[in-house]
Amino acid sequence: MEIIGAFDAKTRLSELLDRASRGETFQITKHGRPVGMLVPPDTARDPNTIAEAVQRLKSFRGTFSGMRRDELSSLKHAGHRY
Repeated sequence: MEIIGAFDAKTRLSELLDRASRGETFQITKHGRPVGMLVPPDTARDPNTIAEAVQRLKSFRGTFSGMRRDELSSLKHAGHRY
């Protein structure tokens, strides 16, 4: 998977769409943070891929279940860019 900045993705969108149609996957970042994915059409509709994503989200959600509200708030604010 190639990682590409949002500005570069905008500039090269036609090329990236052609490459995605041939099976390549791209992670799009903004200021170094992942903000989106460009994937081949078959991958986006694959039920197994969707099920895996749902399972990963459910697992991630459990990461914070034992934390107090003030701990969660601290994590939230630590992620802000000032």
